[in-house]
Amino acid sequence: MRVRTALASTTALLLTTALATAFTPPTAPAPAHTATVRALEAAVRSGVPGAAVTVRDTHGTWSATAGTGDPRTGKSRSPDDRYRIGSLTKTFVATVLLQLEAEGRLSLDDTVDEWLPGLVEGHGNDGRRITLRQLLRHTSGIPDYTADPDFRARYLTEDGFRQHRHDTLAPRQLVAIALRHAPDFAPGTSWRYSNTNYVIAGMVIEKATGRSYATEITRRLIEPLRLTATSVPVGKTEVPRPSSRAYSTFDGSAGEPYDVTDLDPSLAAASGAMISDSADLDRFYAALLGGRLLPARQSRELRTTVAIAKAPDVRYGLGLMDRRLSCGVHVWTHTGDILGSTSVAATTPDGRHTLALNFDGDWAGDTTAVLDAEYCGAADRSARRSN
Repeated sequence: MRVRTALASTTALLLTTALATAFTPPTAPAPAHTATVRALEAAVRSGVPGAAVTVRDTHGTWSATAGTGDPRTGKSRSPDDRYRIGSLTKTFVATVLLQLEAEGRLSLDDTVDEWLPGLVEGHGNDGRRITLRQLLRHTSGIPDYTADPDFRARYLTEDGFRQHRHDTLAPRQLVAIALRHAPDFAPGTSWRYSNTNYVIAGMVIEKATGRSYATEITRRLIEPLRLTATSVPVGKTEVPRPSSRAYSTFDGSAGEPYDVTDLDPSLAAASGAMISDSADLDRFYAALLGGRLLPARQSRELRTTVAIAKAPDVRYGLGLMDRRLSCGVHVWTHTGDILGSTSVAATTPDGRHTLALNFDGDWAGDTTAVLDAEYCGAADRSARRSN
């Protein structure tokens, strides 16, 4: 639901014991991924309880884990763990809207008000001036409901979470929270990440199809791609097994972590409610960037990006980011943060080299280091082969 880095900003004894768990070796020998293994180990040393990664490339599929998936028992992370993927949900939502455009059922140049009359209004917000494309690209100016102080106190602090973790929130409630505030900027004039954009996008999917965004993602993406570990939970607070636990310190500090595994995902809605595993995410992003889910025109729209002032190495498309890594390699990627779970998925522009990563804690670890290790190492190996 949240985005880390420049894009935005159980007991201690049990956890301390768990962090001492030795690194779990990769599922198969893979010398080419040595740097990636070291980056996972470094994440655990920095305080992440456990990490799991799966890579899919022309040589096959490779997985590695480090640390623990359950500090209470010392159980290791598994490559098959399911986890909350947070804002990786946005790529699924954007793909569905682009499919609907390809079918002639809507246009990304339609305004929000054409589909949801009167939803976005008040305090200077005006859905008559905001297009669906601006929602998907985060150029709408609509405030982020997760930045609202009352929302944060109620759901994103330890005391609030203890009381409200099972609250069920309707999408209109989330939008209403955002619209207590003035726009961040006039539509189309700047960029700022806002989860509200994708809550509204999910509502547009329902209005255009007569079915929920969850149903459309399931029938259009999950079932055709056979993503058997992927789901859009509605009214279910637990993560299906196999899975690890998820821990948060709420404020990003290295304080005492709290088990936040079970929660009502309606607090994220279409901005970040989904659950998956790394193998499924690899399959989805490979299919999307490999041209198997969208016609050529919509695939170009997906990859048409805008600059992000505070992140010069990142440009944002439609539910997808074009990111330049430290070695100059470009990957298409998205991060996914929700309480207790930090994820990233990435792929080369042709969809032939994909990576999906999860940390089961949200206060430590460097996902960028893992991306650099995997993709820059691959670039180095290719350069050596060509010399």
